[in-house]
Amino acid sequence: MTITETSGFRAPGCPDDVALVLARLAGAGAELAWMIQSNGLDRDLGEARGTNSDGDGQKALDVLADELFREALETAPVRHYASEEQDDVVALNGGGTLAVAIDPLDGSSNIDVNVSIGTIFSVFPAADTAEASFLRRADEQVAAGYIIYGPQCAFVASWGRGVHVYVLDARTRAFVLVRSGVTIPQESSEFSINSSNYRHWPQPVRAYIDDCVAGAEGPRGRNFNMRWIASLVAETHRILTRGGVFLYPADSRKGYERGRLRHVYECAPIAKLIAEAGGAATDGSEPILSQTPKRLHERTPFVFGSAAKVARVASYFDLPAAEASALFGKRGLFRS
Repeated sequence: MTITETSGFRAPGCPDDVALVLARLAGAGAELAWMIQSNGLDRDLGEARGTNSDGDGQKALDVLADELFREALETAPVRHYASEEQDDVVALNGGGTLAVAIDPLDGSSNIDVNVSIGTIFSVFPAADTAEASFLRRADEQVAAGYIIYGPQCAFVASWGRGVHVYVLDARTRAFVLVRSGVTIPQESSEFSINSSNYRHWPQPVRAYIDDCVAGAEGPRGRNFNMRWIASLVAETHRILTRGGVFLYPADSRKGYERGRLRHVYECAPIAKLIAEAGGAATDGSEPILSQTPKRLHERTPFVFGSAAKVARVASYFDLPAAEASALFGKRGLFRS
C-alpha cells in the first residue's frame, strides 16, 4: 500500500478529506527526502537564510520545505495553512474542510552534519477564521504525524486509530505501510535532555536528572543512559521505538521562560502521536492535549514518553521545595 498515490491510500476510519491531505503531505515528503539526499550536489541546503518571525535561524532548506508543503496542499481540502516559517496563517482553499499546522523542517541545524531531521504536522477541522482553526485544545486534532529523513525515511501518523508507520521505498519513491498499532515500550533506561542547560533548569527538573545520573546508587536504584539529538522528530522516533522520556523544560534564560518548543507546530502533534501509542505528554505537570494556546507561535515546556516516566517527572513538581532541592540521598520519597 502506498501513500504517495492518493488512490492507494487506505486507512481504517480515516475520512476521505483527511486521507487526501496525508497523501499530499507524504508526496511532498518524498520529494523533500530526495532533495536532502542530494544536499551539496546542486546547492548548499544548509546555507543560512536569516531568521523567521520568532528569531530562529533559517536555512535554505527551511524555506524550500515550507514552499513545497504549501504548494502540495493548494489543491487539497485545506482552508488554512499555518507554518512555523510564516508570520501569519496562509489562506488556501476557501471551501476547505481542514486546517494544517506544520513545522516544515524540524532540526534544520543538523543538515550539515547529516543527522536525522524531519517534518511535523497537525490537522484540525477548519473553522471560520484562521485563529479559531489553530488556537484550540490540542485534543481536537483529527490527525497528526511526522516525516523523518534519516538512514530510513519514514512517515508516521495517527488519525485517531493508533499510530501507523510507512517507510519510503527508494526504488519507487512511494511510502509503504510497515507497522500499525505502534505502542511505546513502558520499560526503558533512557532519558533525553540537553544537560548543558542544567544550571538554568527549575529545581524539580534538576532533582529528576540528578536522581537518574546517580544510577544504581541513587533513589532510582538503576543505571540510565542519556540521549540528546537536538532533533525533536529523531527523539520522538527513538521513544516510539525504544521507550524512555524526553524533557525540554522552561528555564531561567531570557526567551526560555516557557521553554523553546512551539505548542501548535511541534508539541501538540507529537503529544497526539505519543498518546495514541500509549504514552503521555505534558508541560512538566499538565497534559498538553488539554491545553489551548493563546498565540500561534506560543511556546511551552515539553515532557513526553512512556506514561509512567512522564508521571514521575510530574511528581517532582509536587515535591516540597526543601525536598526537591535536597541531595538525592535525602529524597526518600523516590527510593524504589
